[in-house]
Amino acid sequence: MTAFLQLLFQGLALGCVYALVAVGFTVIYRASQVINFAQGSLLLVGAYLISVFATSLNLPFALAVVVTIALLAAACVVFQVLVLQRVLGQPVFVLVMITIGLSIVINSAIPALFGGNARLLGDPWGASAAHAGGVTFNWVRIWTIVCTGLVLALYFAFDRFSRYGLAMRATASDQEAALAVGVPLKRVYALTWAIAGGVAAVGGLFLSGFPSSVNPSLGDVALRAFPAIILGGLDSLPGAVVGGIVIGIVEVLTSGYSPGWLGNNFSDVAPYVVMILVLMVRPYGLFGTRPVERV
Repeated sequence: MTAFLQLLFQGLALGCVYALVAVGFTVIYRASQVINFAQGSLLLVGAYLISVFATSLNLPFALAVVVTIALLAAACVVFQVLVLQRVLGQPVFVLVMITIGLSIVINSAIPALFGGNARLLGDPWGASAAHAGGVTFNWVRIWTIVCTGLVLALYFAFDRFSRYGLAMRATASDQEAALAVGVPLKRVYALTWAIAGGVAAVGGLFLSGFPSSVNPSLGDVALRAFPAIILGGLDSLPGAVVGGIVIGIVEVLTSGYSPGWLGNNFSDVAPYVVMILVLMVRPYGLFGTRPVERV
């Protein structure tokens, strides 16, 4: 039972990171119907910026995190305004390919600028942990769960009660109708990219904490989190959160309990197996919206 609780805690913490990644995907997709394949690379940038500010420039860690969130959000807005707005109205495939290109550029630039060796994050938690009932609760994972809950609560409050949250929901529901009633679509698109950049920075912070580190492979998390997005439903924010947590728990539990005949890396495959099984029953995900077709 102790081993199960330990794995469950680790899976919940990993699932929170996946939830942040999935929310970044979903926020952009709801507004523009574009899957941002650079989301994992943005997470990578966030982790490296925090490391640079905290360890190389010796900023207080909290300040390093805040500055990184602001810079990455601003950089995403600049990219959306200078690049993506210029191709609005083009086939969605064009925009998707641009995000893939951005991902390739970032994944190539990071090792060129910082080298391929792992860096210290500079976080105040390190390997410190609390212990209860034989279960080890690493502080970095505790803070992962707490901060993810806080970030998601703030975002859902913004989405539900703010003017721009209403504009984002209107755009997600019907872009043409939103434009007809005066919703500033360009601002909404820029705002969604800013949010995606901010949550990517938070995800990079916790994904690179102990026992991991800041390294170029962190960008691969987008592929590992992709089943979470499909599982929950591409256009559903609650689905992104639920999908992320489910996939994180599945991945960690299968790493601890999968039989040997399935191989050593079955935990990497298990989330996709779960995704396929769910899609066989619910093709649009657990919370996804079935498109309405008029005939």
